[in-house]
Amino acid sequence: MPRSTLTIACLLVGLTLPPPLALAQTPSTQARSSRPARTPGAASASGRFDRTRLVEITKVVEAAVARKELPGAVVAVGTEVGVAWQTSVGQRMLQPVPEPMTADTIFDAASLTKVVATTTAVMMLVEQGKLRLTDRVAVHLPGFEKYGKRDITIRHLMTHTSGLRPDLEFNPEWNGYDTAISKALDEVPVARLDERVIYSDINFFLLGHIVGVVAGEPLDVFTRTRVFVPLGMKDTMFKPPAALASRIAPTEKCRPISFPCGQDDGTWLRGVVHDPTARRMDNVAGHAGLFTTAADLARFARMLLNGGQLEGVRILAPLTVARMTSPSTPLGERNIRGLGWDINSSFSANKGDLLPSRSFGHTGFTGTSLWVDPGTKTFIVFLSNRVHPDGKGDVGILRSRVANIVGGAIRVAPAPVVDTHDFAQVGPSGATPGRPAPARTLNGIDVLQAEGFARLAGRKVGLLTNHTGRTRGGQSTIDAFHGAKNLTLVALFSPEHGIRGILDEDVPSSVDEKTGLTIHSLYGKTRRVTPEMLQGIDTMVVDLQDIGSRFYTYMSTLGLLLEEAAPRGIEVVVLDRPNPINGWQIEGPKPDPLPDGAERSFIAYFPTMPVRHGMTLGELGKLFNEERKIGARLTIVEMKGWSREAWWDETMLMWVNPSPNMRNLTQATLYPGIGAVDYANLSVGRGTDAPFERIGAPWIDGVQLAEALNARNLPGIRFYPIVFTPASSVFRDEECQGVYFIVTDRSALRPVRVGLELVSALSRLFPGKLDLKRTATLYGSADQLARAMTGEDPEQLSAQWAADEVNWRTLRSKYLLYR
Repeated sequence: MPRSTLTIACLLVGLTLPPPLALAQTPSTQARSSRPARTPGAASASGRFDRTRLVEITKVVEAAVARKELPGAVVAVGTEVGVAWQTSVGQRMLQPVPEPMTADTIFDAASLTKVVATTTAVMMLVEQGKLRLTDRVAVHLPGFEKYGKRDITIRHLMTHTSGLRPDLEFNPEWNGYDTAISKALDEVPVARLDERVIYSDINFFLLGHIVGVVAGEPLDVFTRTRVFVPLGMKDTMFKPPAALASRIAPTEKCRPISFPCGQDDGTWLRGVVHDPTARRMDNVAGHAGLFTTAADLARFARMLLNGGQLEGVRILAPLTVARMTSPSTPLGERNIRGLGWDINSSFSANKGDLLPSRSFGHTGFTGTSLWVDPGTKTFIVFLSNRVHPDGKGDVGILRSRVANIVGGAIRVAPAPVVDTHDFAQVGPSGATPGRPAPARTLNGIDVLQAEGFARLAGRKVGLLTNHTGRTRGGQSTIDAFHGAKNLTLVALFSPEHGIRGILDEDVPSSVDEKTGLTIHSLYGKTRRVTPEMLQGIDTMVVDLQDIGSRFYTYMSTLGLLLEEAAPRGIEVVVLDRPNPINGWQIEGPKPDPLPDGAERSFIAYFPTMPVRHGMTLGELGKLFNEERKIGARLTIVEMKGWSREAWWDETMLMWVNPSPNMRNLTQATLYPGIGAVDYANLSVGRGTDAPFERIGAPWIDGVQLAEALNARNLPGIRFYPIVFTPASSVFRDEECQGVYFIVTDRSALRPVRVGLELVSALSRLFPGKLDLKRTATLYGSADQLARAMTGEDPEQLSAQWAADEVNWRTLRSKYLLYR
């Protein structure tokens, strides 16, 4: 969709209006009330719409109420002049005693708080010179800079491009405003700056807190005295008093599993914020907590359409309104957002199909919505409590239909808008701001060789490597070390798959034909170095290409080497290499705890590591050495020119298969999820030309499986049915049906989730056929696999990884060598 912005001229159009008058708010004893609004300028506003079309809104809302998608709603439609039409439909309360919906019903605005309160307050402080959009958050919140958050700015928070996750967890249970802020200061980003939009409540309760820090008064006081009272928004506030309870639309019952209830357990949330995080923050937060009415939101929308002022009261400057409602996410981002405001994203279905791209708005979880189109000077307020009484209501489609009816009723042509937005300029190589152009990466061996092996001068070296150990110029690390004049290469050591990387079985020790050196296998009779192997060696050097997944065994070989080197005083030097599937994405559960006395698995060396770990082998060595208290003498020869967001193709390094069935980057990207089910009675493509890019079995119907998986709309991947016959491994020489994986967006793809979706779909479509055998040792959680097989939603199951992923991000942050 083309990116457009508001013209200042469009927003400067002002009208002299009579004194303020609220929406007609006569409480109705009926479940339905539709009429032209009796506001100043209503006649003029009404003339811009075909009212015979607007009345259809009442009918579609009534139909949705009948389908139990919501108990009721208030809808207001208007222009910068006033409210042109409104309707009140259904009930505001169904339980315990039904109450009819009235025009003056007060609603929990949920995430409308983000734009009506927080964004407005932030932009007012920007106007006053007290904040800048480019200010680092840590300038105003000392301590925020840790764990890679130093460069996050106010703009990143407002556009949801900070990389922070969507919300805090409640396990372990916590409570208190200060506790929430403290937890946010300790957050570890889950994505790079400007990498992608992650809609995050953390972003906005931090912004709400910054308002309090900078303005010297809390967000609720600031917005009440400087926004809501001046605008005549008399029913908009945080923490509404008990006297207003009879007009407030309730949401759900307070349940300890969802909310900290205290003495209110089992009572209806009526005047108490529905959002569990805001509730824990004493009902005042930058992301949720505001209560409001259709009349008040209409006044707020009119203020925006009048360039920041209403009836002689100016809240924002025209330039400020234009800036905050212009696209502010990097060019190429699919979810286009302004500062706080949504423009065209996965959350903006409520704008319908007709309102133009320059329009903006926001939604709220409880069933609220505000959408504004500056081109036609139109706004739509939709307020409901769709979560009442049981949390099962859904108004997503309804809000879109309402917007389409309004769009079809508008009689005026939209004013022309000139696109002056130039936030995201594309760099010379396609890079967006905040992400450098891809650079040629030098591996640890390249750096060491460029130094003339000076840090190993005089050493007697044992070299743990394989065919992936090679310089950027193509020379093997073995040859580079053998040719070095200032060190002695004593012996070679090989991991799983052997020194040449071609074996899928136990590897025997042997002799290297070219150098005549003994090759000690660490994936045969023993997986640990022995005293005999270490004779005459004072330094062990490791040069191996890892693949980024917990069950890829090269990291375990390194860990066991550290354990054996430490008591012997042998130094371990790791020549670092990239994580080919980038160093910031983390996904999956940690391994199940081991029974007492059980020896840890070779495919789960570290007990709290998710499936996709997001680290390099050198960083893992540091973490193992410190966290397992190994105490080895460890040196990492760091790469040059590598950054955490880089994928292998951005390093300009030659791909060398790290193992026989890891033949390209796509397979490596899928491996954390497809490799996690490798022990099941499934072919994962071993014995074909595309291992880990397909899955199948003789008992699978490929068409059924592809249809089921595509229906899930998983991010970053599509599936099509195939027939194949593996030449080796599982189902050798048997015809299999299955699916082929097409990665459509590698950054959006969650491969471990894909593996769980496969387990769920196969169990549902082909009952009794799937045998997971020892799959839990790869995947990590036997309980989750069992629950997926019995029908639990994989999306809900994967959400339970959040604690493991966050704990790992926090732990690993101390050992990261690259930004």
